[in-house]
Amino acid sequence: MLSYRHAFHAGNHADVLKHLVLMLCIEHMNSKDKPYTLVDTHAGAGFYALDAEEAKRTGEYVEGIARLWERKDLPRALAAYVALVRALNGSATLRRYPGSPRIAAELMRDSAQARDTLRLCELHSTDFALLRRQFKDAGRRVTVEQADGFEVLKAALPPPSRRGLVLIDPSYEIKSDYMKVAAAIKDALKRFATGTYLVWHPMLPTIEANQLPDRLKKAGASHWLHATLSVRAPATKGRGMHGSGMFVINPPWTLAATLEECLPYLAAALALDDGAGWSVDQFEASAKKD
Repeated sequence: MLSYRHAFHAGNHADVLKHLVLMLCIEHMNSKDKPYTLVDTHAGAGFYALDAEEAKRTGEYVEGIARLWERKDLPRALAAYVALVRALNGSATLRRYPGSPRIAAELMRDSAQARDTLRLCELHSTDFALLRRQFKDAGRRVTVEQADGFEVLKAALPPPSRRGLVLIDPSYEIKSDYMKVAAAIKDALKRFATGTYLVWHPMLPTIEANQLPDRLKKAGASHWLHATLSVRAPATKGRGMHGSGMFVINPPWTLAATLEECLPYLAAALALDDGAGWSVDQFEASAKKD
C-alpha cells in the first residue's frame, strides 16, 4: 500500500517527539571524529509546505510545532530543535516543516575530518520525486533511492565505517508493518549489534500497536530506551492516535536525562485533554548484576 503521504501530518506532536530524539542522537554521533552512516528507511518527501492543501486539510501542525514556535521557556534541547526548524524556514513565520532527511542533512558533517553519509529510502513515487529534488545538489554523501527501506537495510549493515544510525518510521497503515519492524530490528542486530536504531511507533487502540514495544524489547538488544508522549486520552471508539513513542537501541548515555527534562514540558504544552502524559523506560544488561 502506497497511499500514505506524510504531508498531511508534518509538524504534528509525533514529529516533535521523533525529530527531537533524532537530533539528540545525531549530536551524540557528531561528538566523535569518526564518520558514520545514517539510514532513513521511510524518508518521505524531505520538506513540507504547511500552507499546502495537505497540511491545511488536517491542520495537525497547529497542535504540534506551532504550539512551540513562540515559546520563550523551552528546555535547552527543545529550544535547539525549534531553532533549527526556524532557520530552515528562513523567517520568523512558520511556513515549512523539515522531515527527518532534511534535519539529518543539516546536522551531519561534511568536512575533511568527518564526512558522514546519508542513505534515504522512499517508495511512494510522488514523495520520492520531491525527495530527490531536495537533494539533487547534495553530492555523493547523500543517496536517494526509490526502494523498500526494509530491504535496503539488509544490504546497508554493517556500514563501512562501523558507525551507524538507523531511523525506521513506516506508516503502519497495514498491519504487516508492525511485524516487519520487529523482524528488521532483530535481523539488524545480528548484522550490526553496535548500531543505534530509532523506531517510531504510533500509540493506537489496536493489538498490533500495543504489542510492538514488547516485541522490540525482546529483539535481543542489550541496551534500549523507550520514550512515549501522549497528547490526549486513548479513544474509546475508532483508531485515533493519542500519542507516539520512540524506541532507541544503543541510545546515547545522556538521552534519558534530556528526555526526562523535555517530555513533561511537551506533555503540558501539546496536551489536548487531561489524558496527556509521557514516559521514559530503559534497560541495560549490565544493570542486572544485583
